Amino acid sequence: MKFTDLGLAPPLLKAIQEKGYTEPSPIQEKAIPKILKGKDVLASAQTGTGKTAGFTLPLLHILSKQQKSGHRKVRALVLTPTRELAAQIYENVKEYSTHIDIRSTVIFGGVNQNPQILTLRRGVDVLIATPGRLLDLHNQKVLSLQHVEILVLDEADRMLDMGFQRDINKIMGFLPKKRQNLLFSATFSREIKALAQGILNQPILVEATPENTTVDAIIQRVYKVDKARKTELIIKLIKEGNWSQVLVFTRTKHGANNLTKRMLKANIEAAAIHGNKSQGARTKALAGFKDGSVEVLVATDIAARGLDIPLLPHVINFELPNIPEDYVHRIGRTGRAGAKGEAISLVCIDEKAYLRDIEKLVGIRIPSEEKEGFEPDPNIKPEPVKKKGNSRRPQGNHNRSGNNSGCSGGRSRNQRR
Repeated sequence: MKFTDLGLAPPLLKAIQEKGYTEPSPIQEKAIPKILKGKDVLASAQTGTGKTAGFTLPLLHILSKQQKSGHRKVRALVLTPTRELAAQIYENVKEYSTHIDIRSTVIFGGVNQNPQILTLRRGVDVLIATPGRLLDLHNQKVLSLQHVEILVLDEADRMLDMGFQRDINKIMGFLPKKRQNLLFSATFSREIKALAQGILNQPILVEATPENTTVDAIIQRVYKVDKARKTELIIKLIKEGNWSQVLVFTRTKHGANNLTKRMLKANIEAAAIHGNKSQGARTKALAGFKDGSVEVLVATDIAARGLDIPLLPHVINFELPNIPEDYVHRIGRTGRAGAKGEAISLVCIDEKAYLRDIEKLVGIRIPSEEKEGFEPDPNIKPEPVKKKGNSRRPQGNHNRSGNNSGCSGGRSRNQRR
């Protein structure tokens, strides 16, 4: 199937062609026609499947076909959990709306709100926002959501993980009852289904990849290694392999900072990205990673959520996530668009239970080996893994700082995104 077969307006097809695309991805092929018919959609798609264009293109088509006169009002609202993802969706909307009269903007925390307020007052059709900043500006009466025709919840599972349930409920109260709703999530957990039931009206279910399966193009490998020697091993792998564009995951912000320092000392250009970094530092690190001046990006799960980095060749789990579904999110950033990718996990004796949970979830036994010179010490006994409370699905407005470790120290700063 070609994009020309989906029923999209010619100006959108022109923008798609200018980006070099001719054929839709599976999620685009399945979701776009349903959205164009005005249906509510509940879609499951992993990172890297083209889901952003899967809702952006039909959203722009619908708005462009129903142009309103007078001052522009927010007619489409896209809610997303992180600043980086919000910024990337905004870039997508801008690129695809080049040839249509649609105005869009993005708002998120961590930056001065005044430029955002000025843009909103001039009027926009499409608003991409993180929940915290949206509520802040709505409470200041800077914007109205009474004219929203299309609502998109992107990365809905991560929004729940980050404790945005209450914020989402508040935002729903500001929207008109009659609207089209689109909910995109990497997983269909019980919590996601409950959220969908409260928001969507007779939704059509769309799945691009079976839930919690990993992309076939990804080569997965486990290296068994003692915790104290992980840093030494990861530096050796990167240097000997002459790797660039390596995305490394740690469970904590502190761990991301420490690993980045050690890599810089080893003459590897590395940068950390997590919730305690300023928006400017995060943007600079991501830009450097994309242009090649930063070889290794060290990230926590929440900070890296939704990062759009084409053809990423290597993902390394410096520490396994304590939530198995996060493993799928992490490695989904490699092996994109049919390209081969490699996902390596450094696993110490303390993480064996995490590995078992991950293998059970994805339904395969991940090949495991020991690197010569880094064989685990058989005399080391496993330490009990600390879990901070029942942190699988945090509730309320806490835990916005971007740390998804579930076992790290430090205080949550109750920070608006």
